[in-house]
Amino acid sequence: MKIISWHSKLVLALLIFLPIYFMIAALGTKVGLWGWMTGLVGMTFTAGPPLLGIVGVVALISMIVGIVKKPRQKFTIAIGAIGVFVAAGMFAGFASVGGKAGANPIHDVATDTADPPTFSAATMQARTQGGANPLSDYQTPLGEIELFAGTAPELAIKSHAQIINDTYSALSPLPLGGASKADAVAAVAAAMGEMGMSDIRPDVAAGRVEGVAESFWYGFKDDAVARVGEAEIDFRSVSRVGRSDLGANAARITELRERVAAQIGQR
Repeated sequence: MKIISWHSKLVLALLIFLPIYFMIAALGTKVGLWGWMTGLVGMTFTAGPPLLGIVGVVALISMIVGIVKKPRQKFTIAIGAIGVFVAAGMFAGFASVGGKAGANPIHDVATDTADPPTFSAATMQARTQGGANPLSDYQTPLGEIELFAGTAPELAIKSHAQIINDTYSALSPLPLGGASKADAVAAVAAAMGEMGMSDIRPDVAAGRVEGVAESFWYGFKDDAVARVGEAEIDFRSVSRVGRSDLGANAARITELRERVAAQIGQR
């Protein structure tokens, strides 16, 4: 009967523990057991890398022992290699997230940077009650906004409008073409529903449609709004918490625009 070494058992236990730990951090945040600063910043990005380091070191040592000890312990070597691979892969994932945060420094994106669509009083109340970030003026440099204190000097001199125009230059309003305002409002509401948004509120009189997007992990909420004008539709998507949205809001606007365009026959 093959006996599994104690250090291989430890590596296996750590490999089982890792996903459970990160799921607890994420889902605990989502259901409200703790705030997002605890779940995302504390448990994930502060405690996560050292935890991965421990797993990687233990797995590497176990693998080396399996190689050096005679006769060679193939199972020990395999489990150690898996542990090293998993830790390295997750480290790469953390690095990727850091890169996305750097490339997407803001969390408020719109297709009209001179006059971004506004939210209804109901949405603003929900944001306030949920402890959301205040909405920032698009023309104010980041360095003058409290939330972005400590931003790198080269970024601090730029406003939301400049960053959006530089980073998301492909975003643009959607021409109405021959669609009526009522048809456009209905199309936006339908598209938001297809995307899984909740609390969708179409208002034909105001020419506005609002919806809330929620991430599966951590349960982060973003508020989306479409403004239907006389000739075009403008879109805006804003995260409630955090500084960077990792590109989620721009991606949401792009998808929403495409879905609405398909429904009203525009591009």
